[in-house]
Amino acid sequence: MKLHTLNPQASFVQSNSMAFSTGIRLLRCYHHHFTFTAIPSRFSGLRKASSELRFLSSVTPSRKHVRPVSARRKVTEEEVGEEGNGSVVLRDRDGNEGGGGERIVHTELHKEATEAYMSYAMSVLLGRALPDVRDGLKPVHRRILYAMHELGLSSKKPYKKSARVVGEVLGKFHPHGDNAVYDSLVRMAQDFSLRSPLIRGHGNFGSIDADPPAAMRYTECRLEALTEAMLLADLEQNTVDFVPNFDNSQKEPSLLPARIPNLLLNGASGIAVGMATNIPPHNLGELVDALSALIHNPEATLQELLEYMPGPDFPTGGIIMGNIGILEAYRTGRGRVVIRGKTDIELLDAKTKRAAIVIQEIPYQTNKASLVEKIADLVENKTLEGVSDIRDESDRSGMRVVIELKRGSDPAIVLNNLYRLTALQSSFSCNMVGILNGQPKLMGLKELLQAFLDFRCSVVERRAKYKLSQAQERNHIVEGIIIGLDNLDEVINTIRKASSHALATANLRKEFELTEKQAEAILDISLRRLTALERNKFVDEGKSLRTQISKLEELLSSEKQILQLIEEEALEIKDKYFTPRRSQLEDTDSGDLEDIDVIPNEEMLLAISEKGYVKRMKPDTFNLQNRGTIGKSVGKLRVNDAMSDFLVCRAHDKVLYFSDKGTVYSSPAYKIPECSRTAAGTPLIQILSLSDGERITSIIPVSEFAGDQYLVMLTVNGYIKKVSLNYFASIRSTGIIAIQLVPGDELKWVKCCSNNDFVAMASLNGMVILTPCANIRALSRNTRGSVAMRLKDGDKVASMDIIPDALQKELDMTLAVHQRNKRSMNGPWLLFVSESGYGKRVPVSRFRTSPLNRVGLIGYKFSSEDRLAAVFVVGFSFGEDGESDEQVVLVSQSGTVNRIKVRDISIQSRYARGVILMRLEHAGKIQSASLISAADADSDSDPEVEDGSAVEA
Repeated sequence: MKLHTLNPQASFVQSNSMAFSTGIRLLRCYHHHFTFTAIPSRFSGLRKASSELRFLSSVTPSRKHVRPVSARRKVTEEEVGEEGNGSVVLRDRDGNEGGGGERIVHTELHKEATEAYMSYAMSVLLGRALPDVRDGLKPVHRRILYAMHELGLSSKKPYKKSARVVGEVLGKFHPHGDNAVYDSLVRMAQDFSLRSPLIRGHGNFGSIDADPPAAMRYTECRLEALTEAMLLADLEQNTVDFVPNFDNSQKEPSLLPARIPNLLLNGASGIAVGMATNIPPHNLGELVDALSALIHNPEATLQELLEYMPGPDFPTGGIIMGNIGILEAYRTGRGRVVIRGKTDIELLDAKTKRAAIVIQEIPYQTNKASLVEKIADLVENKTLEGVSDIRDESDRSGMRVVIELKRGSDPAIVLNNLYRLTALQSSFSCNMVGILNGQPKLMGLKELLQAFLDFRCSVVERRAKYKLSQAQERNHIVEGIIIGLDNLDEVINTIRKASSHALATANLRKEFELTEKQAEAILDISLRRLTALERNKFVDEGKSLRTQISKLEELLSSEKQILQLIEEEALEIKDKYFTPRRSQLEDTDSGDLEDIDVIPNEEMLLAISEKGYVKRMKPDTFNLQNRGTIGKSVGKLRVNDAMSDFLVCRAHDKVLYFSDKGTVYSSPAYKIPECSRTAAGTPLIQILSLSDGERITSIIPVSEFAGDQYLVMLTVNGYIKKVSLNYFASIRSTGIIAIQLVPGDELKWVKCCSNNDFVAMASLNGMVILTPCANIRALSRNTRGSVAMRLKDGDKVASMDIIPDALQKELDMTLAVHQRNKRSMNGPWLLFVSESGYGKRVPVSRFRTSPLNRVGLIGYKFSSEDRLAAVFVVGFSFGEDGESDEQVVLVSQSGTVNRIKVRDISIQSRYARGVILMRLEHAGKIQSASLISAADADSDSDPEVEDGSAVEA
């Protein structure tokens, strides 16, 4: 025989020979859908030739008598027709179609491929990959449970070998591989795969480390009690349809009469052709509560259902981050749920403060062994820092993976890196597709529950009809028996007179007006049941049957009672098999990690120059030095540039940048590039949206925007105002107005305070005003403020600092002592720093508080060429010797930095000139100064001490 392709296009074979051969291979994959039928009487002469065909078969090349099929093309006008587009025609050796032209099989290639593929796809969808919405089971799972039910493997019976169950399933219901059946059986017995396992296993059924289960000849199994109550309870009461099995030798149920939505209880996952399903498991108690809510209120919204079932409940526990993905999945059927493993921080050594992260639960469908291996690889590749050891201490009591940290490592940062780099945080992509009415469908939560309710209503109705039919039949027979017992003598005489069984039946029916079934029941009754006591039993049974029939008829006539019965049966299962929720729900916006989550909240130094260059440095960049030394350079500065500000903050702080034009900008501290001491720094224009000629004059690091905190702003011309810190919690990238300025004025100082604090202000000529923050009226952002202090001609405001509320009581005690002892030098003090490098400490008690808009008191008496550079309130912390434990960082105009102890600066009167803090022969003047506490200083490095001595002026 020869194979010809009929196509009106002459170049089809030459240009598409490869495509045609691909199509032939595709058809070979679905040969059970594509067949050529040969009639023996008409094709008997072609038997030998047909055996040589290689179409849809594989032939061994060594068989020499086989000749390959030639595919040729006849380009004639008769081929150009409706059947000529890619059709296949069967011909004999002589060219006669179908053996003498009597039979021609025309097949469109693309149509046959399409039909075969769609048939295969639907077979996979309905028969393998997707679960049914009604009972939540795939065919293989349903057949396993039914086979175990038929074998009598109830929860109260002994275990039987898994191989026995697999053989039963294969031989009667599921003609596929034994591995597929056994794997499905194993999964239904794993408590880490199913929220409520359907099979109880005995033996090795695998582990969460992806260890394979033992062979089926070693393991044993039986049904769980929940499975019997939930899926198999009403199977013999005509509740579902039974269909023939694969060889039409037995019947199997098309569904199981589930009492609760098993699809939502245990979830499902499967990959079909062109679609897939992935449904998360849920808690049994919450699921029943949501079902009851829908029964009572069919118009219930999704939000109302979420009050009863807030989210999935995974068998491995974990923490579900946020509810946005849950809402989307329940609303549309698709969503993304982020799950984190549950961890705990344990302190290993209190002295060294070494800690360990203990993983107690992992996300659903996560391989614990692979997770531990991944963490070890990250540590080895130095991608994950701060880990010294990893141990898996899991046992029968539970999961425990210990990750020991190095000394000084922040557990929160390491944990966030684990979330970002490993499967300790993973996402579950919900795709809630199930089979409904023979078709795959994507459904939300309410639609799934409603589909189950409709199915359950039909199950209850069919069960009620079955019970009604049984009760009516029995009642009919009982009525006949009672009639026979009431006329016992006549019945006996009638039976005696009858010559045969059929005649006795006929006579009884005729004489007592009985039906055939009633007459047969009377004939079958035994003599011992003819007593009066037995008659009473039949009478009682008749009453009970009539009551049962009445209730069943009432049930069938009332949809409300059917729904009530569904709820009662579901609540009964909940009361008996409910378990607490395992997955914890955390109310966050999202589980996605940001940069701040994996960056340690370490201290840092920020340095800003006059021309707008900023750099971030480690706190140990500048070591402690003695008073009067030259200091260490802060690094390279541009031409005609000078240091503007120098402060200490933390990486997670939100830094507020205030410009000379009264505008405020915001940026996280960690976004400033870290660099060395000698680097020039990063232009602020690359971080902030500064306008032309705008300069940053003050920066404030904020850890938390508290409602009782304020920002005090002071301008060069002496205007001051107080603004609530909450106004600056949200700042757009282009900045917002912080203060209104008069022409010629500029914003210079900004400090954070509360109403209980005090403000200390000083002018260039050394005049000082000390006033409570409560005296400053709180204003909005777009205001100018009031006059802070009266300035003499040529004088301007030089500096401002805050006396915290913590020092208020101590200050009051100091003032009381000062009234008794005019020479008291106890702290707190005001630390003055002059532009020429001199400084001193003056007790705060030497200054009385005064309202705003005053000239103030003399705090520093300068020479004609010297002026005040900065003033600080010191005395926050003290060492063991009772002296101040703070340090001051001085920055010269040329960029030289010196860090010295405050205790080395002598305490003097308000009129003294002070002592030398920093020698400035070639470094110009003091440009800025910053105060840091002893806690902020890095004690790990040895102090670098240079020679220098105090010089009294």
